[in-house]
Amino acid sequence: MRRFSAILLDDGGVMNDNTIRGPEWQRLVGEFLAPRLGGAPEAWAEANDVVFRQMWREFEALLHPVLEADIAGYFDFFGDQRARWLRDMCDRVGVTTPDDDQCLKLGLETEDFVLPRVQSGYPGATEAIRALHAAGYRLGTASGQTSRELDGYLDGLGVRGLFPERLYGPDLVGAMKGTTAYYERVLADAHLEASETLVADDQPGALARAAAVGLTTVLVTTDASQGQQAHFVVPLLADLPALLAG
Repeated sequence: MRRFSAILLDDGGVMNDNTIRGPEWQRLVGEFLAPRLGGAPEAWAEANDVVFRQMWREFEALLHPVLEADIAGYFDFFGDQRARWLRDMCDRVGVTTPDDDQCLKLGLETEDFVLPRVQSGYPGATEAIRALHAAGYRLGTASGQTSRELDGYLDGLGVRGLFPERLYGPDLVGAMKGTTAYYERVLADAHLEASETLVADDQPGALARAAAVGLTTVLVTTDASQGQQAHFVVPLLADLPALLAG
């Protein structure tokens, strides 16, 4: 395989397993909030699951009409909703709800506690990231997560120091990942050449948009039927160093 200088990695589905991440969030939210506000950790875990799912449905409904538009600051949706997130969980758990300022403060503190403690990395993901860095590749992200979330999740994987300061993150480029503009802006902001950059993702649609702007694509999947939708296919991120070495 040709030598690439940079590799952009998706988060959920590539570095972290979303089927594990959700339960991890629930557990950690309970661990953090129960001693501070009362209630059982299990009740907070259940409340987080219900409230987040509702907020995510609302977010997706708001997102669809503006997918192709500039969305600078659009991810502030969740920033503005942190107070409500905690309020609604308090209602479900049946504890006294702090005032709005305290809800916002506690919401941020909860995220700061949870993000780096989530343990949902795929088998071999951390080792693969370290191997790619050691091989001289410039690592970056191409994710639908915000830069703040990515900072915490990479910290949890133990590899934050192997990535640059800026983690992409639609919030940093003012474009959603469902657009080609997202990839164009990531390349421009990071001063990367498309022809020298590889991107790994678990979603064929995302890789189609990446390929449209000149990126070489690696689909991370165990579904062999999707193999024609990317330049290369690996079952896990753990298999990427060997692919590049070959």
